[in-house]
Amino acid sequence: MDQSRVFMRLQSKLPKVGTTIFTVMSQLAAQHKAVNLGQGFPDFEGPAALHEALHRHTLEGRNQYAPMAGIPALRQAIAAKTEALYGRRVDADTEITVTSGATEALFAAIHAVVSPGDEVIVLDPCYDCYEPAIELAGGRAVHVPLPAPNFSVDWQRVKDAITPRTRLLMINSPHNPTGATLTRFDLDTLADLLRDTDILVLSDEVYEHIIFDGRRHESVLGHAELAERSFAVSSFGKTYHITGWKIGYCVAPPTLSAEFRKVHQFLTFCTFHAAQWALADCLVADPQHYLDLPNFYQNKRDHFARALSASRFQLLPVEGAYFQLADYSAISDEDDQSFCRRLIVEHGVAGIPVSAFYELPPEQRLVRFCFAKTEATLDAAAEKLCAI
Repeated sequence: MDQSRVFMRLQSKLPKVGTTIFTVMSQLAAQHKAVNLGQGFPDFEGPAALHEALHRHTLEGRNQYAPMAGIPALRQAIAAKTEALYGRRVDADTEITVTSGATEALFAAIHAVVSPGDEVIVLDPCYDCYEPAIELAGGRAVHVPLPAPNFSVDWQRVKDAITPRTRLLMINSPHNPTGATLTRFDLDTLADLLRDTDILVLSDEVYEHIIFDGRRHESVLGHAELAERSFAVSSFGKTYHITGWKIGYCVAPPTLSAEFRKVHQFLTFCTFHAAQWALADCLVADPQHYLDLPNFYQNKRDHFARALSASRFQLLPVEGAYFQLADYSAISDEDDQSFCRRLIVEHGVAGIPVSAFYELPPEQRLVRFCFAKTEATLDAAAEKLCAI
């Protein structure tokens, strides 16, 4: 048989999905040697003590499979942190699962509870991994928009989106890409909305320690009623500036955690063993690291804003996370995808078009810049942006 004539008919399970915008813009930035404020990762290292602990635990032989749910020492440290910050006592054995990044945790949670025909409410703009995971589970994402410039939740619109098929509602605070945060009033309203329903909550809280101007992060774990129906997902990558280690975790009640682990064990089974020991050491020895993160990143937010004060960009408010939205209406009337490409090619700075976070992008001209960078990187980018 002529092998050159052999072909397969393949029907894509994700026909709308191509290469993620973060990869596209980072590749373009590398090609043109642009300052990369696009993909959301720091250009500085995490704590020296964490790296030293990783080296030590590697040499001590913790290089084989870890327990499926995570090593007990790390889960116990997470439980202590959860109680200290949010006042909720959780069982390290039955309610905490260590995962290979927050993205894996989000995927596992969705697949643990979403069945074909179910609906999942997401708030637009939202991170681009949400909808593909929902579709792969056979569910349908129902998009509820967050209105600019504050991107606060319109709970009446959320209520109107609920149907008998609604299985899960996803929230994200501090929010990527907008930096908006949920208040206690928001959580109380959500609890009122879901009371007497079987709807579950998936709370993406990866930026929980990056919150500004004296605000308190309102976690579902600190809300007794919501905690009983929620998966709460966190990220050590964001907290310790180690996004490439891909370590996160999920806290959920025992019944939900049991279903979560059924998916997790066949998705990644376990997570980077020696790194779990290193993180357990640092959580116990130095809680001040994550307690100081609000000031650490607020200084970067404010530095970047000052550096852009002479530019033609209009900066939107940032309550949390490490992204700055900037309106470029005074510069160009082109769409954000075209503008971001030209920004790289002609001006040497990479950002992310905010339309990439929407099902149906509204008429707005916004670009997202990541300020999780050294001051030298931020200054270099700002000089180029101010020259436009």
